Amino acid sequence: MNENIFDVVIIGSGPAGLTAAIYAQRAGLKTLVLAGNMPGGQLTITTFVENYPGFAHGIGGVGLMMAMQEQTRNLGVEIRNGNVSRISNFQFPISKQITNNKFQVILENEEKIITKAVIVATGARARWLGLPQEMELMGKGVSGCATCDGMFFKDKIVAVVGGGAVACEDASFLSKMAKKVYMIVRRDELRATQAEQDLVLNNEKVEILWNNEVIGLNPPQSPFDKGDGKLYTINIKNNKTEEEKIMPIDGLFVAIGQEPSTEFLKNLIKLKDNNYIVTGENNVYKSMTSVEGIFAAGDCMDEVYRQAIVAAGAGAKAAIDCERWMKSR
Repeated sequence: MNENIFDVVIIGSGPAGLTAAIYAQRAGLKTLVLAGNMPGGQLTITTFVENYPGFAHGIGGVGLMMAMQEQTRNLGVEIRNGNVSRISNFQFPISKQITNNKFQVILENEEKIITKAVIVATGARARWLGLPQEMELMGKGVSGCATCDGMFFKDKIVAVVGGGAVACEDASFLSKMAKKVYMIVRRDELRATQAEQDLVLNNEKVEILWNNEVIGLNPPQSPFDKGDGKLYTINIKNNKTEEEKIMPIDGLFVAIGQEPSTEFLKNLIKLKDNNYIVTGENNVYKSMTSVEGIFAAGDCMDEVYRQAIVAAGAGAKAAIDCERWMKSR
């Protein structure tokens, strides 16, 4: 049997992708997971997960994804590293007279995999500030997920960077546990609905620093730095007055948007203007994309919830849709 022919190929190894793999394998489908270069997805940069059911005392993000990978492999699913460069239709010869339409998944190293169906679960990546030390301080004071890490900052001083809907929601959420929340907004207005703005404008624990940008993390010779590799200060600059100042802070939450990992699909399936995958147009298979046989799950198609448990549920739905669609054919 050709080792590169599968019933379903799942692109992505976060909660959506691995849950889809579990359901697909249990449905009797020969399943391959292409894990990309960051197996486990965004949860691997989440220090501690307290809101995933089944873990009474919480679990580290890496630990959760390792457990999900082990469960997936134990069921017989093959997991390979590697990024997908493109997907194309492929005419697979059954006999001299008959061919069957399948997909060809082509990796960046030009390896080709043939499959009857594809589930895209590539997730989304947070937009970061691009500052020195930003990645080194991930999990040490810098975060891209308030709902994931906010509980570590009870009675602390934190800041949220951004002026959109997510930033407003994050600041409001953090105000329930933090002592003080600063919103660092590079404009003189918020880009959110009035209801979302009201979450922070009428919140006495939230202070908005208008026309300000973060230009440095733990700037050198800061009097607050304890030298233990954690975030203690940020350097901000007013883009109107050019004034700079150092702020002591316990946590910085970056909320300037997310980008779905869908670049390789732009000429294949229907995407929204912000590059999230369109699903739900098929009345029978709600997780199917605009191309029959290609399904999507998780943060690459969900720009609203951005939660591991929601992504896992979407992965289960995509696998069930995929299995039922294959049976119908």
